[in-house]
Amino acid sequence: MTDLHRYIWKDWRLHTIVFGIVMLTELIGTHQFSLGPGVVLLLPMIYALLIGLGLFFTPLIKEKQSKNAEPLIVLGVTLLIAKIGVIIGPTLPQIIAAGPALLLQELGNIGTIFIALPLAVALGLKRESIGMTHSVAREPNVGLIMDKYGFNSPEGRGVMAIYIFGTVFGAVFMGVISGFLATLTPLHPLSFAMASGIGSGSMMAAASGSLITTFPQFETDIIAFAGASNLLSLSTGLYMSMLIGLPLTEKFYATLTKRRKYKENREG
Repeated sequence: MTDLHRYIWKDWRLHTIVFGIVMLTELIGTHQFSLGPGVVLLLPMIYALLIGLGLFFTPLIKEKQSKNAEPLIVLGVTLLIAKIGVIIGPTLPQIIAAGPALLLQELGNIGTIFIALPLAVALGLKRESIGMTHSVAREPNVGLIMDKYGFNSPEGRGVMAIYIFGTVFGAVFMGVISGFLATLTPLHPLSFAMASGIGSGSMMAAASGSLITTFPQFETDIIAFAGASNLLSLSTGLYMSMLIGLPLTEKFYATLTKRRKYKENREG
C-alpha cells in the first residue's frame, strides 16, 4: 500500500461525511410517485448523489476530500462488478439466448446521433456538437476524441462537457427514467436491464436499482443482464464509435451545416 493510499484511508473527515450521507439516505428510504401512467422511483443512491454534490460547494468538503474520494469510487465499482460476475455465471443460458440483442445494442447510439446532433446544431453549437453527440461520452469515447482531435479542440471540449455532465447527473437521470419507462411501457423489464448497461458502472447501478425495486421477482436476471450489457458496452462501444458513430456524426454534421449555410445565404 502506497503512502497515498494510507493517507486516503486516514481521511476521517471524508469517511465520516460519507457514512453520514449513507445513514441519512437509508433513513429517507425509497419513495415513488405516479407521473401519468408511469411510476418515478427515488432511491437512496439518488439522494446520496444530490447531497454529495451539494456538500461539495460547502466548507465541509475541501479539495483534498474530493480528490481522495476518486479512487474510492473505483473501488466501489470494482466490488459491484465482482458481485455482477458471480451472478452472471448461473444466468449464462439466458444471456446467451439474448445474444443478438445484447451484441447489437450499441447500434442504439445511431439513434442518439440523429436526434441529438440536429438539436445541437439548431442551438448554435459548432464542431463541439460532434464530441457531444457521437456517443454517451464515457472514458473510451473521451480517449477516442482526444486522440483524433486533441484536448483543446472544439470536439474535445464537447466530449468533456458531456462527460462531466454525465458524471454528475447521469446516475440520477438513469435511476429515475428506467423505473418510469419500465412501468409506463409494455416492454419486458429485462429489456431495460440491457439498456442500463451503457458503459458506466454508476449509471448501470442506478438504473438496475430502480428496476429491481419495481420488479423484485427479476432481481437476479436484472443484475445479470445489466452487468453483461455494461461489459459488452465497454468492450464494443469504442469500436462502434470508432468505425460507425464518429464517421457518421462527421458526415451528418457536414450535411446539417451545409444546409444551414445554404438557407442563411438564401435568406440573406
